[in-house]
Amino acid sequence: MARIAIPIAVLALQQLVAATGCPFADPANLHLKAAGVPETPIADATVDDSKGYLTDDVGGQISDQDSLRAGERGPTLLEDFIFRQKITHFDHERVPERAVHARGAGAHGTFTSYGDWSNITAASFLGKAGKETPVFVRFSTVAGSRGSADTARDVHGFATHIVGNNIPVCNQDAIRFPDLIHAVKPKSDSEIPQAATAHDSAWDFFSQQPSTLHTLFWAMAGFGIPRGYRHMDGFGIHTYRLVTDEGDSKLVKWHWKTKQGRASLYWEEAQAVAGKNADVHRADLFDAIASGNHPEWELAIQVIDEDQALAFGFDVLDPTKIIPEEFAPLQKIGVMKLDKNPTNYFAETEQVMFQPGHIVRGVDFSEDPLLQGRLFSYLDTQINRHGGPNFEQLPINRPVVPIHNNNRDGAGQNLIHKNTAPYTPNTLNGGFPMQANQTNGRGFFTAPTRKLSGNYVRGLSSTFDDHWSQPRLFYNSLQPVEQQFLINAIRFETSNVQSRDVRANILTQLNRIDNDIAVRVATALGMEAPAPDPKYYHDNTTQGISITNETLPTIATLKVGILSSVLAPGAGSNSSLFSNSSSKALDQAKRLKKRLDLSGLVTSIVAESQVAGVDKTYSQADATDFDALVVVAAADDAGLFNLDSLSPLYPPMRPLQIASSAFVFGKPVAYFGGAAPSQMLKAAGFTAASAAAADAGVFVGANLDAAAKSIEDGLKTYKFTDRFPLDK
Repeated sequence: MARIAIPIAVLALQQLVAATGCPFADPANLHLKAAGVPETPIADATVDDSKGYLTDDVGGQISDQDSLRAGERGPTLLEDFIFRQKITHFDHERVPERAVHARGAGAHGTFTSYGDWSNITAASFLGKAGKETPVFVRFSTVAGSRGSADTARDVHGFATHIVGNNIPVCNQDAIRFPDLIHAVKPKSDSEIPQAATAHDSAWDFFSQQPSTLHTLFWAMAGFGIPRGYRHMDGFGIHTYRLVTDEGDSKLVKWHWKTKQGRASLYWEEAQAVAGKNADVHRADLFDAIASGNHPEWELAIQVIDEDQALAFGFDVLDPTKIIPEEFAPLQKIGVMKLDKNPTNYFAETEQVMFQPGHIVRGVDFSEDPLLQGRLFSYLDTQINRHGGPNFEQLPINRPVVPIHNNNRDGAGQNLIHKNTAPYTPNTLNGGFPMQANQTNGRGFFTAPTRKLSGNYVRGLSSTFDDHWSQPRLFYNSLQPVEQQFLINAIRFETSNVQSRDVRANILTQLNRIDNDIAVRVATALGMEAPAPDPKYYHDNTTQGISITNETLPTIATLKVGILSSVLAPGAGSNSSLFSNSSSKALDQAKRLKKRLDLSGLVTSIVAESQVAGVDKTYSQADATDFDALVVVAAADDAGLFNLDSLSPLYPPMRPLQIASSAFVFGKPVAYFGGAAPSQMLKAAGFTAASAAAADAGVFVGANLDAAAKSIEDGLKTYKFTDRFPLDK
């Protein structure tokens, strides 16, 4: 019936049109489009920014690069409508994904104070030795979307009650933060590239806003590509205040120091991991906690007197500056252990909403202009993400103490308030909830010693003007191979920049830090470096920067791959004649795995087929899966690493590729069960046994304990950097 009805309906429509006439079929009814009428509705919404002055959203001409503050070193003012409009719009750009720090992982744990620190702070969680406080921590990348890879080169978020990053510096003024993020995000026309700064707009901004250079240098070094969340430090970035019950205050910087040791990836390795296992950091944290290997970080502080804010040659209120440890040594005051994974990622990790305004008695803010803006921006962002002001009622965000206030209603209200007099002062509810302050109810209070003077200023203090001395301090404090990694990263990034003007501008900025850096980058770009600009040149160094000059304090949970084979003896690599449970190569691998497991290592045997005793297949495995790699001699004897070793069970030359890549990526490698690796393995870096080879992270031999010890010692070194070439 339906097939008949459609033609009948069409016929009826044709008859109707014939009777009444179609206005669009008659040329007399066609008219030219009036002049000035847009081609499409969207054309009228097109904005041309090729000329003119910056305006607010209602057309008033403005300047938006500096916040309005009370005195040039004073706090940002609430009346700064330009800042509030700009940052509010930025906060609301993404729904519901975070505008920044979208991709991350989290875990529950406990913070334990090492002592009674009431001599410097009234903070309860630091009030006595052994006091435990529950915590939830979220780690993240910054620029990429939720679907981006964990190993993208980026600053990494490290959010506890102190909302920070794995890099101790950021940008200078919160009003500039939307510009920074817009510059590093993908192009608005193509949405390319994702989670990467190797493009024109990012480096255009870096070259025009030199206050970004210090953060940039940290990100271009190993801190931008950590091995995982467990192997990176955290920093509060800003200068805060510690305040005693009596109101005495000092300035403080917060540091989280990993007890697993710091470790970073090699850039080529990081790119390979992104394609093979985009979730590597999230999985590493989750798996470690699930296995009972609970990661820990010690909380350390740098404390200085209020009158030392300008004593070190820079302004400690400038969030692009570190306080060198030589000026203010780190004092360890407690330890945080993460020991419980989320039950539901969305309900916990995705819905957790941090903000610097989650402050406690005994801690106070400083006039740091980035911190001042974040106090507004983070709250506004969470309201946007949750759709209302009640995000702190979500289970993951609820405090561990009772809530008593006069906040009411709003979207997502979960609480049933019994008080019918939600205002202060009142008599109908007995005057409750009462006001808490310094002397009553142990309430939060602002440090009484804080004071301001000066005229309203839209601008930063001149004490913030030096953008080049501290990037040079950072660079000077790296080992030569780490300096090479940093330069190679800048070469990679800027070689993707198409604009020669942007390239020239970045060379100018690099030259203000170090002429040698500019020359080495210019060489790769085929450009001429500028002449030295020595105003900010110095030879100072500071401790605690270099990663490669440290060994890991623990190797538990690090991953070792053992390349083996399940081929029956003499079967040949293209054979389907596999041993179901045993081969000489598999027996060697099992012996070594049993020994390495005693050290808490996560050892995987790799072979052609996943028979009993095999953890990964060659088609599944990659060098980036492991922190160290072992080849068993019997697998080599079977011809597995020959150029003509082909099998339909894995891509061509996959075993040799895994072995070669492990060496190229600087990992400790070993040849176990024999003394004479094949020529192909020797060419891949598995050299004959010698003291020099052992020092370089290579072991060749048949002794089980010696092989295991070589791998264990090599993992403590983690990366054997002599394998990486340096500029002459």
